[in-house]
Amino acid sequence: MSQNPPALRPDLAPKPLFDGPRRDGQPTIGMVSLGCPKALVDSERILTRLRAEGYQISADYSGADAVIVNTCGFLDSAKAESLEAIGEALQENGKVLVTGCLGADPEYITGVHPKVLAVTGPHQYEQVLDAVHAAVPPSPDPFVDLLPATGVSLTPRHFSYLKISEGCNHACKFCIIPDMRGKLQSRPVHAVLREAEKLVEAGVKELLVISQDTSAYGLDRRYEAFPWKDREVRSHITDLARELGQLGAADDLWVRLHYVYPYPHVRELIPLMADAGNAVLPYLDIPFQHAHPDTLKRMARPAASAKVLDEIAAWRAMAPDITLRSTFIVGYPGETEEEFQYLLDWMDEAQLDRVGCFQYENVDGARSNALADHVAPELKQERWERFMEKAQAISEAKLEAKVGTVQQVIVDDIDEDGIATCRTKADAPEIDGNLFIDEGTEGLSVGDLVTVEVDEAGEYDLWGCLPKK
Repeated sequence: MSQNPPALRPDLAPKPLFDGPRRDGQPTIGMVSLGCPKALVDSERILTRLRAEGYQISADYSGADAVIVNTCGFLDSAKAESLEAIGEALQENGKVLVTGCLGADPEYITGVHPKVLAVTGPHQYEQVLDAVHAAVPPSPDPFVDLLPATGVSLTPRHFSYLKISEGCNHACKFCIIPDMRGKLQSRPVHAVLREAEKLVEAGVKELLVISQDTSAYGLDRRYEAFPWKDREVRSHITDLARELGQLGAADDLWVRLHYVYPYPHVRELIPLMADAGNAVLPYLDIPFQHAHPDTLKRMARPAASAKVLDEIAAWRAMAPDITLRSTFIVGYPGETEEEFQYLLDWMDEAQLDRVGCFQYENVDGARSNALADHVAPELKQERWERFMEKAQAISEAKLEAKVGTVQQVIVDDIDEDGIATCRTKADAPEIDGNLFIDEGTEGLSVGDLVTVEVDEAGEYDLWGCLPKK
């Protein structure tokens, strides 16, 4: 049995997929997309514009006239990975353009890789296009270069990320996202709904709603309303979720909410999740980061752990099947053994379904760097292991309780041996677990939504079988 490792990176998007033939003389751009799903959406938008101008997209360095590297700059380890990817692209291709979060500090990149052709920051689409035009002039053929209405997708056809806003208004001391991506900028609700509708019409079965702070959606717009269909809809997460959940029946569309802060108005989302006729899944991805009040205060986090437990109890009372996933940081500066043990005890009470964990890292420009009492690396590692042992035990018990139940799953892959890799409603792509079907998959296709009986459980994954006809 294969099992997901306990060290899954919760900030990574799925690996991009590329396809399509190249016409003679067509300029070709390669793309390396690093980091989170929000960066992946940026890559999709850049490539959609390039395809509309006649460029072909390639995942092969040697087959491209130039390569765009969309970087991540959230952690020092992510920065190192981005610099390594830039170096590899320079070595394999030679003509490299850099964009993304790390591009907010051009000198940092050019100091290591002075031969890059251009550096642009996150979501600077026009500047990226200008840089590509300068490096590889476009050569469109209007009779050949046809772009589907949904644009270029870097994910499998059956699911898609739907970015509803950019930036963040929080000032967490360990995070530099507001410095890189700015303050909250919400998209108009009718624009989001129009994009979602096109995706569903194109066959997307799962919409993954993402932003830096999904629950704050529309705050910067004062929740202004826009015409949609025969009614007006507010730019508010509750209204948006309700409308998204009505784009398809609950048995043929999934809507999954990511990066939701536990504000009081989140309670308004839970009845939608409990409604069998609404496509919004009973799933909340909430970045708690820690539980001890003093640690949260040093982090400058907008949460209080005691109230959060009350909120969790209220959510579960309204939607007993709700899945809660979160990420945590251990070894934050000043974290004492008492604070860490408090976190472990809180985990026992919260009983979260899916959990990811980081060891704290300094990030250039983050205010947490200047805090006193940084935790020694070996102690951070020891606490990370203890935390993951706790989270793993909770996960294993929760999955064991699902044995014998019937679950709707979405098929992500079917390998050459006929083993289907699927996900339940409790599992987001890449960051959560899987459900495997070992036999009887001949009639299945990737993207199918099917009913499965769970017959076995592991620490992170499930196994099941299709109902016998």
